Amino acid sequence: MSPGCHDTAGAGAPRAPRDGTPRIALVGAPNSGKTSLFNGLTGLRAKTGNYPGVTVSRFVGTCHSAGRRCLVEDLPGTYGLEPVSPDEQVAVDVLDGRVEGAGRPDALLVVADATTLRRSLGFVAQVLARGLPVCVVVTFTDELARRQGSLDADALAQALGVPVLPVIGHRGQGVAQVRERLAGYGSWPVPALAPPAEPGERDAWVESVLAFAGYRPPERHRVTRRVDAVLLHPVWGTVVFLAVMALFFQTVFTLAAPLQNGVEALFSQLSGLVAAHVDNPWLAGLLGDALIGGVGGVLVFVPQIVLLFLLLALLEGVGYMSRAAFLMDRVMARAGLEGRAFVALLSSFACAIPGIMATRTLPSARDRLATMMAAPLMTCSARLPVYVLLIGLLVDPSAGVGPFGAQGLVMFGLYLLGAVSALAAAWVFKKLGDRGGEPVPFFMEMPPYRLPAPRAVLPAMWTSARSFLRKCSTVIVGTSVLLWLLLNLPLHPAAELRAAGVDPAASRSVSAYTVDHSYAADLGRAVEPVFAPLGFDWRVNVGVLSAQSARETFVATLGQVAAAEDPEQPARALRAMTHADGPHAGERVFTAPTVAALLVWFVYALQCTATVAVLRRETGTWRWPATALAYLTVLAWLMAYLARTVTAALGG
Repeated sequence: MSPGCHDTAGAGAPRAPRDGTPRIALVGAPNSGKTSLFNGLTGLRAKTGNYPGVTVSRFVGTCHSAGRRCLVEDLPGTYGLEPVSPDEQVAVDVLDGRVEGAGRPDALLVVADATTLRRSLGFVAQVLARGLPVCVVVTFTDELARRQGSLDADALAQALGVPVLPVIGHRGQGVAQVRERLAGYGSWPVPALAPPAEPGERDAWVESVLAFAGYRPPERHRVTRRVDAVLLHPVWGTVVFLAVMALFFQTVFTLAAPLQNGVEALFSQLSGLVAAHVDNPWLAGLLGDALIGGVGGVLVFVPQIVLLFLLLALLEGVGYMSRAAFLMDRVMARAGLEGRAFVALLSSFACAIPGIMATRTLPSARDRLATMMAAPLMTCSARLPVYVLLIGLLVDPSAGVGPFGAQGLVMFGLYLLGAVSALAAAWVFKKLGDRGGEPVPFFMEMPPYRLPAPRAVLPAMWTSARSFLRKCSTVIVGTSVLLWLLLNLPLHPAAELRAAGVDPAASRSVSAYTVDHSYAADLGRAVEPVFAPLGFDWRVNVGVLSAQSARETFVATLGQVAAAEDPEQPARALRAMTHADGPHAGERVFTAPTVAALLVWFVYALQCTATVAVLRRETGTWRWPATALAYLTVLAWLMAYLARTVTAALGG
């Protein structure tokens, strides 16, 4: 296995980008440290998009090596080059140059996990057969040594006939050496003979390489073995899973409360400054009600959102998520799905969009469709501000059950209801679309428990939180300004106000009259026949309709309405809000049955235009987004009516 020299000018050389910038592709298995290496090489300066003709995400970043600019592309994770899912098919197509407008990469960085090197070398053999310049990056060498394993990287390079560089990605060790190597990819050595293609011969080749490299596999992680004896137990593992989830939501409520109060006080001060220093009533209303009252009412929940993403990143980083997927595989099987579908549904806790996109890893088209139709029922972060607001109206903060606060338990119950409903929906759609066929085996690696590094957890948290903030600065700002106009138009002259018994000099009375006779009020009253059985008044109706663009705008809408009625104490105005007319005139709007109906409505309703658009893109037709919108809207109404009826019967 003597090394040779790659000549990029020779026949069959990979095609470089038109501007001459080298393109290096990162390939490797999931959980191999590939993304950490990509982030280290590019400094998180990555652009995302889609491959032409498919909806699999594409991540490309820039890297400077020896004064030369390179493009680094992070291909979807794959265990081999026999694709069984859309993600894996894209990785193979990129390596073979079958992606339109991309061409073959100039060189490859193949990421191999040192703790599972025997399996990784089978993948390396397949990649080497492609004939591209290859550098093997061996990750987790620190863990290999800690678990009494060993590897001679220089001997491995000699055995493979290609460069081999050890890297500890989460610490950044070895990344600089990889970066230096990129500029000289044209002179990387290549093996004199390609590895055998026949599986039996390839296995023998892998064993000979391991022997030459002095590889000793790591001992089984003692802590992992002992902890997994409990966490993977069918009974105790499930108990621990439920306890972890309950503690998860309890933490979101408890730890974020002081920060939330601080953010709320900040926006209250800003509102007071606007009222004191802005004389123009329209500008004061736009700033104080639309932006501070509306958008600020959503930003108050940023501490909960950030904490939610931080906890999810920690659970994933420590290695618990794969255990949860293993446990849920039994549950998913009852819905006709497999554990990979749980990973996709779990991604929907942050947002339904990445959850829907994560279905690309599912080999079965029927499983992908059933999971996509169920993903909107998983409780995404957009529901969190709505839940926190409504639970605060329903449950006394001091109430508790044993060591747990009642508010956190209600939140856990809502998440559990969404998850159970998602499984039921997946089962229905799987049955409707099931035409037989052999099931595909579920394969998922169980990484050892690791203490997650801040440089891995914090970027993951910030990426998710940033998308929420971006939504606040675009969709929610636009919707809040539009709602402010609808709540303040048409204009009412002084004569009309006096005729209605309103003193034009009393700003609070004028504001309340304007809102009650606005275009928004007309719209809310127009749909009252639909929502009256649920106990909603026109103000709640407007909030529900505005939430079709993004669920968080429900909070922004109620924030504007409450600020118009009581600018100094909008939260108090919300609690005291009463029906202005109709059979319930004078009664409080937010009674326990109505709040229960609202909570359940938001569990089921598909209120996110971006999710509908992604469903259209992933399925390639409007049939399934329309089906999802229809069935979830009907289901939301029926379940909300049931929740209101049951709560009222219980004396709520």
